[in-house]
Amino acid sequence: MLDRATVDSLFPADLPETAEWEQRYPARDVPDGAFVTRFGPSPTGFVHVGGIYTAMVSRDLAHSSDGVYFLRIEDTDQAREVAGADAQFARAFDAFDLRPDEGPLSDTGGSAGDGPYAPYRQSQRSTIYLSFVRELMRQGKAYPDFATTDELAEISEAQRTLKLPTGYYGRWAPWRDAADEDVLARLEAGDPYVVRFRSPGAVGERVAFTDRLRGRVEAEDNHNDVVILKTSATEPRLPTYHFAHAVDDHLMRTSLVVRGDEWLSSVPTHLQLFAALGFDQVEYAHLAPLMKQEGSSRRKLSKRKDAEASVDFYLEAGYPADAVLAYLRGLANARLAELPVPEALATPLRLDEFQAAGPLVDTVKLADICADFIATMPGPEVLAGVRGWGQTYDPELVEVLDEQEPLALAAIDVERVGVENPRKDLARWSDFRAAYGFFFPMLFTDVTDPADERFGGLAPELVVALATDLAAHYVHEGDQPTWFQQIRDLAERHGFAPNPKTYKKDPDAYPGMLRDAANVVRVLVTGAQRSPDLYQVTRVLGADEVLRRIRAVAG
Repeated sequence: MLDRATVDSLFPADLPETAEWEQRYPARDVPDGAFVTRFGPSPTGFVHVGGIYTAMVSRDLAHSSDGVYFLRIEDTDQAREVAGADAQFARAFDAFDLRPDEGPLSDTGGSAGDGPYAPYRQSQRSTIYLSFVRELMRQGKAYPDFATTDELAEISEAQRTLKLPTGYYGRWAPWRDAADEDVLARLEAGDPYVVRFRSPGAVGERVAFTDRLRGRVEAEDNHNDVVILKTSATEPRLPTYHFAHAVDDHLMRTSLVVRGDEWLSSVPTHLQLFAALGFDQVEYAHLAPLMKQEGSSRRKLSKRKDAEASVDFYLEAGYPADAVLAYLRGLANARLAELPVPEALATPLRLDEFQAAGPLVDTVKLADICADFIATMPGPEVLAGVRGWGQTYDPELVEVLDEQEPLALAAIDVERVGVENPRKDLARWSDFRAAYGFFFPMLFTDVTDPADERFGGLAPELVVALATDLAAHYVHEGDQPTWFQQIRDLAERHGFAPNPKTYKKDPDAYPGMLRDAANVVRVLVTGAQRSPDLYQVTRVLGADEVLRRIRAVAG
């Protein structure tokens, strides 16, 4: 074991003692039973929807207990850091209203004003970690390791040959109990080294702990001397995730760590680190992963395989954020799944209602929830949602909506206001063009080809005749039955059967049925074979625009 003077010489002379950090970051003033939670994203790729799920759970548990929810950027693995990841975090947190009580609040990456436990970015906390690494080395609980990459590979290969657990431990850890003179010689030579934790565990030992979602968990104890401080050949000296998380969760006074169950196997290591550092153990709640149905089986939602794994999938499509959050809350606690969105958002989550099995992400179900939610929104809120989405993803649409706001509001209200079952044709803001674009002359493409397949195979000359006749006799005024009667009369004048029963008796005697004639009018006016109530559509468009569209096919 190296003496204190030697250990201290490996660190900056002005490095604070650990007690100074304890004083700088005192216990939080929160009520008894309140949770202090954190979300710790790593900027090494796109934001997974599972991250939004975890952050949502963390925030809810903190806020419903009068606690604190903070954000900590875990960027110690800088070699894998992806440019733009911070901006994506900020975009996702804004969109889903998951902005933390403390922590980086924008994509600037700054720490000023983030909160009393700043900095909230691990790469800016390197001095803190060094203090605690030094303390472990002083106590002989950590040591310098000079093994090269090739030497580590040889150790692993030998272990595999002997069918032993791989890792750096016991007799397979040559620097664990190396003679002081050998260590000093390498230090004096300036050879690069990492610092490893001296694990108290042994191969085959078991450990038990309590998880707030899973109850008692028993697992193999950690026997590996994990790296806690990366190579001395780089500056700044940064810790590994295992060590940084232990120090930060203690000093930032986290009381409940909510994270994915892929970290469950790391708990034995973390328990050892907390004990070695003399910290009180935080509680853990490991969430089951979000799943996807694939054939008759389920698998984890994959970043590589599934578009819906990325938060950008939901932002670009324009799923209403409140509805997505309500859906995720229903995955967390099944009792919330059938509640209206506002009620699902307002009802606190319960730790004892999480399931051990991973919940299934079903975009069809999500779309149903979104459509139901949008159907309850007043027209101005729908328009605001479309505008907010369109400013990023469809600026041309926003320009049209700004120029034609009264028309947009009138279009949105068709079959939505004063009816028991309002239209549910919007599940995402990106659906707006397809569902409502035909209302806007600048977005509508006139139907000019009488042989267009949307006319259902009617003879082109008959399509032109129907359009010409209707334009010549069109009456815009009147109630719905009166208005539609002119369509009936038009169909009769051109020999269409008044109903399917009549048509089936002698199909060769008619060019089609009333609905075929009405379809011609619908396609000319809306561009589609299916649309909202045609009478209400014509009320919004006005007589001049209706006639212009009808005449377009006649040349």
